[in-house]
Amino acid sequence: MLQENLVEFIENSLKSNWFLQAYNDYGGQSLTYRKVAERIIWLQYIFKKSHMKNGDKIALVGRNSSNWAITYLATITYGAVIVPILPDFNPTDIHYIVNHSDSTFLFTADSIYESLDESKMSGVDAIVSLRDFRILHSKKRHINQAFERADSHYLDEFSQLLGPDKLKFEQIPNDTLAAIVYTSGTTGFSKGVMLQHNCLMANIRFAITNLPLNPGDRILSFLPLAHAYGCAFEFLFPTILGCHITFLSKIPTPKILVKAFQEIKPQLILTVPLILEKIYRKQIKPVIEKTSMKLLLKLPVIRKILLKSINHKLHEVFGGKFHEVVIGGAPLNQEVELFFREIGFPYTIGYGMTECGPLISYSNWKTTKLFSVGKIIDTLEVSIASSDPNNEVGEILVRGENVMAGYYKNDDATSETIDKEGWLHTGDLGVIDEDRFIYIKGRCKSMLLGPSGQNIYPEEIEAKINNLPYVQESLVIEKTGKLFALIYPDLEMAETKGITEENLKDIFEENRRKLNKELPAYSIISQFQFYPEEFEKTPSKKIKRYLYTRLFS
Repeated sequence: MLQENLVEFIENSLKSNWFLQAYNDYGGQSLTYRKVAERIIWLQYIFKKSHMKNGDKIALVGRNSSNWAITYLATITYGAVIVPILPDFNPTDIHYIVNHSDSTFLFTADSIYESLDESKMSGVDAIVSLRDFRILHSKKRHINQAFERADSHYLDEFSQLLGPDKLKFEQIPNDTLAAIVYTSGTTGFSKGVMLQHNCLMANIRFAITNLPLNPGDRILSFLPLAHAYGCAFEFLFPTILGCHITFLSKIPTPKILVKAFQEIKPQLILTVPLILEKIYRKQIKPVIEKTSMKLLLKLPVIRKILLKSINHKLHEVFGGKFHEVVIGGAPLNQEVELFFREIGFPYTIGYGMTECGPLISYSNWKTTKLFSVGKIIDTLEVSIASSDPNNEVGEILVRGENVMAGYYKNDDATSETIDKEGWLHTGDLGVIDEDRFIYIKGRCKSMLLGPSGQNIYPEEIEAKINNLPYVQESLVIEKTGKLFALIYPDLEMAETKGITEENLKDIFEENRRKLNKELPAYSIISQFQFYPEEFEKTPSKKIKRYLYTRLFS
């Protein structure tokens, strides 16, 4: 298959959409594609004068913004490697990722910089503000000079590149490493997923062919850009197509999101299940479960009229101009899915993972099948590790262009995930039908999803809880959108210390508050709950999570 070049696609988009609106931060002024190109060239002048080489790593941490996007594009079109970091990670996690990735530059939001310690990131030569690209910290004189002279000197060196018919980036082969995306922050669990240019391009190529967008269309970017899902489909794909992207730099609360949707009226919406489930449970279900409404909904003609009205109002919530809502990151509640299917709401569910940059399967809302996560995309092949893939559940295996190059500096984890035949073991369980639609039946992995699509790994939190006094073991579960920790307490030790069960609850509550200060906001524990006995385990001594997920869901 012919491999289109990612850098060439970015270059061509900037040139062909030169006078169109490209980016703006929510509530701020727009930048044209011309202005984006100028800022990319300005940054690349600094990279060059700072002696940045192809393959050098640049870390990037901050909420979605135009400058975040420009930094990302400037890095990968220069031939350097971007290391996007979730802004919710605590300082210790950020220090670790910056060091582990061998990043020499760090672009950061000012508010995050205030909590960082330069001395704990010894390999970083410069730290730069994402707000205005001013230098915050630098070890080397020539880097300081590069920033000081950039405004007055970059045009002397790169003026020949400024113009819709002149712009030209250095050719970067598609097998070059583009990004290292860390699946989590905690040092004992974090893995850096290496995504090559072609992996990103495979996702973009599929989106161009299959997602309903055109140059000039509007997009609201609110999923974390440090995640592969938001990065590929709310940023890279719309940029290459020539769309106008508004970056929601605020925390995407339901109130803020609805206001932004209605102002921007995006043509395509990418989201996570939690948002639709909240709308259903808080706004729709209380209405349709009223006694009078239940009676009316039993009348076929009236039911059709009422459901049509709900569908119309739901469209208005999302701005009224969108072609489709694409849901990813986790399964959608089946009750919610059935309701949205009945009213004709244009939603579809895709499936992916960071290690595929991220897409594995998708089908548009008109062709998708109920409870499926779409059809395997054409850049991948899929296998189900079972004797009867259509009926017998097995682990989902994929291989092809989308698959990562491996985990950065972690050969053991790479060989555990990608076998000798090139199959990526997803850790998810499912079946596939004769039309190549995938149905997720369970998860080998225990990953949970945060309110804005952040990956939450319970083992990380449990490792911290298990180190607390009087804890034998713990299990973190998700219930009604919140995280709870089931604690099997060490009552024998507490008794030897003269601590009653009531006193123990007070101690645990204090420890919960302290623990939450160490965790990102999206993964704080709402409550510790005592569990009366040891958790049931597999022969390899792993807790049977599914038993407790069902029990407390």
